[in-house]
Amino acid sequence: MRAALVAGLLAGYGVAVPVGAVGAYLVALTARTSLRTGACAALGVAAADGLYALLAAVGGGGLAPLLEPVARPLRIGSAVVLLALAARTAHTALRSRSGAAAGPEQPPPTPARAFLTLLGITLLNPLTVLYFAALVLGGGRDGAASDALARAVFVAAAFAASASWQLLLASGGALLGRALTGPRGRLLTALGSAALVAWLAVRLLVG
Repeated sequence: MRAALVAGLLAGYGVAVPVGAVGAYLVALTARTSLRTGACAALGVAAADGLYALLAAVGGGGLAPLLEPVARPLRIGSAVVLLALAARTAHTALRSRSGAAAGPEQPPPTPARAFLTLLGITLLNPLTVLYFAALVLGGGRDGAASDALARAVFVAAAFAASASWQLLLASGGALLGRALTGPRGRLLTALGSAALVAWLAVRLLVG
């Protein structure tokens, strides 16, 4: 069980620690809303990682050939969603700054909506399950994925590792939001995060 636990923790941190477009959006979302909303969004990312870890542990390498033909379309879909979120973030910030009154200001996303949004974006990335499948195969059937209990420990550890890192990012976003409480600070934060998410989404498209 210890081998499965360590393998799961390493797998979870391995897929979560590199901060990409989803991580950048998570930080920016928390800075603009609240730690509660950001925490729910963070758990949405971790839930997707945990689900993909489960699929990889159960299906192993058999999932890779099934996902490879649709990997590119899903990657494009994820980038398009992220670009739309970046554009919406920038538009909302500029509209709030200019004091436009063309309509009521859009309320911030609820924690449940933040969870579902980040869950959906992360699930659009098939590279995650390919990553977990490669780890499971690399360990062999006598390793972390040798029996049902070991697979459960592996998946739970991967989820816990991902959740801890995503919650750390959300906490950083909450601290950033407290530090930049003025209108100009929030505007710069929103525009900066929108630009970063857009850039990372474009890299996802051309990568």
